[in-house]
Amino acid sequence: MSDLLLLGLIGGLTLLLLLTLLAFARYSGLLAGVAVSAGSPPFRNVTVAYKFHVGPYSETGRLFTESCSVCPRLRSIAVYYDNPHMVPPEKCRCAVGSILSEGEESPSSELLQLYQKFGFKVFSFPAPSHVVTATFPYTTALSIWLATRRVHPALDAYIKERKLCAHPRLEIYQQDQIYFMCPLARQGDFYVPEVKETERKGRGPAEASDAQMDGTGVDTLSDASSVSLEVGPGSRETSAATLSPGVSSRSWDDSDTRSEHSYSESGASGSSFEELDLEGEGPLGEPRLSPEAEPLGAPKWPRELSTPEKGEE
Repeated sequence: MSDLLLLGLIGGLTLLLLLTLLAFARYSGLLAGVAVSAGSPPFRNVTVAYKFHVGPYSETGRLFTESCSVCPRLRSIAVYYDNPHMVPPEKCRCAVGSILSEGEESPSSELLQLYQKFGFKVFSFPAPSHVVTATFPYTTALSIWLATRRVHPALDAYIKERKLCAHPRLEIYQQDQIYFMCPLARQGDFYVPEVKETERKGRGPAEASDAQMDGTGVDTLSDASSVSLEVGPGSRETSAATLSPGVSSRSWDDSDTRSEHSYSESGASGSSFEELDLEGEGPLGEPRLSPEAEPLGAPKWPRELSTPEKGEE
């Protein structure tokens, strides 16, 4: 009799544990729906402090922890430039850090100096007129794991189905939500200067080996056929030059930032903003703008992850 009672007790505890785990997973977003839409961005132009990383995305957790340690009250942000399904893990590029300010507000000099003291660089991202976006609950650490396996496939399917050019891929951690965003315009303004450096280093040897010399010793490759990675003056509307002497505000043309297997290959040319279903809400719960409310015709081109421990708000 005592053996049956013990087995019953063990069975009851096991069932209770399974129900607890199931409830925890559900609370973390296991059954949450993933709705992908196109419209206005979930935030305005922002100034961020970041560190650049080249390597497996699974190694970026330390960068999130480091940025949150500097100032836990700030929102975390990550920008992923390469598709991990197409690019070797050791070559994947991303920028991880914190959002220092949003909109017309400028970050304080004390905050800038604090992040720069710990080796972070400062850059500004604009608010593009149109983005592909999705959200996912951010209630536990498990939410991050679930989000990377549910939201990114949904974004890939949405972009591929509509043949869109949406890159790079951003994640913003704000209170109890994770915002995923893929710009449909001004993509080049989301590429930090280090991306240009990796492009230059990667293309330099290839261009040198492919250069063909004619009989007179003159390079037969014309200037028009080569890829230019020079910075285009005035290419950014949002400049962080006035914030700090160490702040970078330079950019380059979008066509120079698309690596061979970057997220820019997720879609293809031919789609227009008018074909998208612009719906949902804009920054901080504001109604999204209709297509008529913003200028259209932005240029378009043919064509998982470790994240922060939840910071204290």
